[in-house]
Parts: sequence; C-alpha cells; structure tokens
Amino acid sequence: MEKQMKVVMKRESKAGAELAQKPIPQIGPRDILVKVLATCICGTDAHIYNWDEWSQKRIKPPYVMGHEFAGEVVELGSDVTNIKIGDIVSAETHIICEVCELCRTGQGHLCKDTKIFGVDIDGTFAEYVAMPATNAWVNSKDVDPGLLCIQEPLGNAVQTILAGETAGKTIAVVGCGPIGIFGVTVAKAVGASKVIAVEVNEYRLNLAKELGADVVINPLKEDPIQRILEETDGLGVDVVAEMSGSGIALNQSLKYVKLGGRVSLLGIPSKDVTIDIANDVVFKGITIQGIVGRKMYETWYQVKGLIQSGKLNLEPVITHRLPLEDFKTGFDLMNSGNCGKVVLYPNKE
Repeated sequence: MEKQMKVVMKRESKAGAELAQKPIPQIGPRDILVKVLATCICGTDAHIYNWDEWSQKRIKPPYVMGHEFAGEVVELGSDVTNIKIGDIVSAETHIICEVCELCRTGQGHLCKDTKIFGVDIDGTFAEYVAMPATNAWVNSKDVDPGLLCIQEPLGNAVQTILAGETAGKTIAVVGCGPIGIFGVTVAKAVGASKVIAVEVNEYRLNLAKELGADVVINPLKEDPIQRILEETDGLGVDVVAEMSGSGIALNQSLKYVKLGGRVSLLGIPSKDVTIDIANDVVFKGITIQGIVGRKMYETWYQVKGLIQSGKLNLEPVITHRLPLEDFKTGFDLMNSGNCGKVVLYPNKE
C-alpha cells in the first residue's frame, strides 16, 4: 500500500477546502520529491478557497491547494544532476513547456502552456510535493524556512515594482496584503522618493507604515485621489503598483497617476472591471502593464540580491505561523485582512 500524507484538498466546486489523505507522489526521471517544511497562504489561494468568479472559471477540483513553500529534498529522479538530497529548496511555481517561442526567447513566465502549482496541478499544502528539478531554487540551510517560502510572492512584488523606472519616483502601492506589503519595502529599497500605501484595512496600513511607507491612506476614511494629488503637488504619482484587484481602486488609481505614468497590475479582480480608456488611458498617455508572476529566472536573482543587500525588512511580514491542520484559521485571517503572511507547517511535530 502506498504511503499516505496529509493535504489540504479542494475537493468540490464550492467555497472551502478540507484536510485529507493522499498518496505521497511518485516522481519522474527529471523530478525531485520535497518534504515541505513551510508553505504560505497566498491571495490566489484565498480566491480559490472562497470560490469567487475567477476561481469558478479557472479551477478544476479535486486537487491539492498551495504553491509558496520551502522544503528538504528527499528523493531525486534518475536524470537529476543539479540538486542533492538534503538541499533546502523553494520553487518557481510556473511549470512551463520550455519549447514554445515565448520559452525560447526568454519569456517563459508568459508561456501559454504554463501549469501552476496549486492552481492547475497538485500544490504544496501537503507533507510532500513532487516538482521538476529545473524549477527548484536552492537556498541556504541556515535560514528560517518560513522566510524562504516567501521568496516566490516577494518575486511578484519585485517584478511589479521594477517593471519600469523606480529610483527617485513617487509610487503608490494599492492593496497592502502580503504582496503589497512586500511592494512597499521593495520600493523603499530601490530608491523610490515617496511610497504611498493605499489600503482599507487598518492592520495592514500599520504594517505598511512599519515597512517604510511615507504616506498611508485608507480610502474608506478619505478620498485617495485628492490626498495623492496633494502629496504630489497636483501631478499624481509616477507609478501605481496595483495589488488589490479592486475595480474601484483601479479606477481611482487611473485618476491619480501622473500624465505619462505607469500602472502595473498584479491584483486579480474577482469579476470583470470597466475603465474609461479614452480619458484615463489614451488622453493621459499612460502605460498599463499586466504582471504575471516572476521572470524566469531573472526575478529570482533580483530577489536574492535585494535580500543580500540587507535593505529589505521582511520579518514583520510573517504575522502568523500555524500547523497545516489549522488552515481554516489561516484563511479566516486572510479574509479578515488582519494578518500579513500566514505560514503553514505540514510536518510540524
């Protein structure tokens, strides 16, 4: 009989998930088997857990949730030469085809045949995960796995902030969930002149302030358009890093971005969003970018360099650490907004 492991399973096409048992995965010749030491709840996981409109169109249960993690390599496929047993790895969670035009021209993060851990295939809310060795990122063994598993979402923030000029620019980070919080500290680290955090949850606004935001705005309490124009001499911000996925927040940001400015979109709306393209995009001459995950593997090296620089303040972002069995508490925290990063431990004794 195959050995079993604990997993968090999205078994049905409805809100919620359940703790279940599943066989430990078998690996192919180019794969590795990893014992999961720590795994984080992401905003995407919350979309899936809550079963919003986006999830209903994309997700096909049953499958194991989760994609941000760090773990110990316990088994190697016969063709694997770049990884060793005992290595502590994180993962680039987009598994690409490697042969299409995009993959072969350095744009693998946009591969149309991408499969994502915990979205398209079984993920990391489990005691073990199988993955292609080429997707493994080898870490130092003396770093807290909770910190190692946040590199993947940190990479999302890095790509969003660095998708255009940032040094000396004014930047509004809209939506201060965990990736938005990362966006604040990344923007400060790369020399933004002023970082403005926009968020409806006071807990997360306080986190943003702790991580270096120069101005914090709760749009439920004041008009973000008016306040940001006041903070920028009536010109608006050079850059908007939209992390919230809110249609209202996006439309507001198009009003307070500077003429000729940049709006980088990472947040996933739960439903379709309407914008005034003529007045807010064309006649303002702005650039709107869609940000998909991380560049493979340019962003990972940028993340490594920023961490080594010592300029990123990461410790405060992890606010809760729970055993895997308490995943529902973790999702409740995410839905309340009263948390930063929630880390789950599948193999905690």
